[in-house]
Parts: sequence; structure tokens; C-alpha cells
Amino acid sequence: MSVEILSNKKVLIVGATGGIGWEAAKLIKNSQAKLFISGRNGEKLSRAASELGIPPSRVFIMDITRPDEVARVADAIHQEEGALDILVNAAGIGLLSPLESLSYEDFSRVLDINLKGAFNLMKAFLPPMKEARKGLVINIPGVLGKTPMAGAAAYSASKYGLEGMLKSIREELKRTEVRITNLYLGGVDSPFWDNIGVRANRDKFIAAKSAGRAIWFLCQQPVSGVVSEMVIQPFNHQVI
Repeated sequence: MSVEILSNKKVLIVGATGGIGWEAAKLIKNSQAKLFISGRNGEKLSRAASELGIPPSRVFIMDITRPDEVARVADAIHQEEGALDILVNAAGIGLLSPLESLSYEDFSRVLDINLKGAFNLMKAFLPPMKEARKGLVINIPGVLGKTPMAGAAAYSASKYGLEGMLKSIREELKRTEVRITNLYLGGVDSPFWDNIGVRANRDKFIAAKSAGRAIWFLCQQPVSGVVSEMVIQPFNHQVI
């Protein structure tokens, strides 16, 4: 598929300093898109912007759990550029813990970032797309948003909730050409697993570069159709 499709498209990658977001950012920037990036860590974000050659006006420190911060970033982009063409939500955290060891605080934190954070993004960035009657939103529920596993009560709850929320929002967009795509990834060898608290054979996981390439591919959907979902899993660990 030709990279010309992304030329001058306004694309925001949330979580651009993470493994998947970073790989997607490099490909999308090299496709001549007008790329905006955001993340929580200002130092990492600054290094990413420098390597990608993105001006400071397109770089935003943002905590997606804070509606005021998300609204601030959305207002800044919309006032200068209008509605985004593509929003990529690559932000999220993981937590694997048996129920008896899972605290209410940790459970809430996972939902705050993975589910409520996605809600804040949709609330801030979707209305201008809806008004323009076009746009694309890519979220990453992951395979645990379809098939749960032991020890993933908090994570699966956040991802099942995300899937349900997005399906409902999709129903509100049927009279527009705004598209929502869900990317269901299995285990990805990224920093996501660095502090997850379980042993995993990451050599068998999907490479972060491959996951980023999937996002880049999904950004090039033809306007005549929509990829509602894509599932990519390690070959030896297929669960759906």
C-alpha cells in the first residue's frame, strides 16, 4: 500500500515513547504525515521528538487519566489544525496478579489508564472528527480484551470495558465516515513486560517493530471501507 496515503495527514500517537507507539511513530513520520506525539515522561518524549525531527509545537506531555490535560492538548491541536485525521491510542499499562494479591488501588489504576484514559481521549478528540464526518481512531484492546487468562482480572476488565465502549461509540458514528479500528495484539516484546511481575519467554513474542508496522498499515485504510479489527498473536500462543 502506498505511503502517499498518509502524506500531510494529521496523526496523533498517544503513548509514542512506548515500544509499540515508538515503532509506529517512526513509520508514520517517514510516510510524510504531520505527526503529533504525546506521553507522560517529558524526558523520553523530548528524545523521541528530537530523533523523529518533530517540532516542539507538535509534542505534548499528557497524562490521559487527567481529563483537563487531555482537553488542553486537544484544544491546542484543534485550534491550530482542526480535527485530526488519525488518533492512535498506544498508551496503557499491564498488571498480572492473582485475585488475592490484587489491591483495589492497583485494580483502579489499571482501569484509570486503560479504560478511563481511552474515554478521555475519545471525549476530547472524537467530536471534531464527528463534525467533519471523517477520521480514524485506532485503539489496542489486546487479545485479553477478547479471551481472559488467569491472573489478569484487572487487565482484562479494562480491555473488555474498552471493547464494549468502542463498540457502543461506533454505533453513534454510523451516519459519518469516522472509523474505529481495534488492534488485538498477543504478547509483544516491548517495555510493557519489563515490570509486569511474571516470567515470560519474550523470544517467542511478536516484535515491537511488527506491532508498530500493523498500526502503520491500519492508518492506510481505504476511505471506501474499514478494518473493524485486526488480531495478531505469537504463532505458538494463539488464544482466539
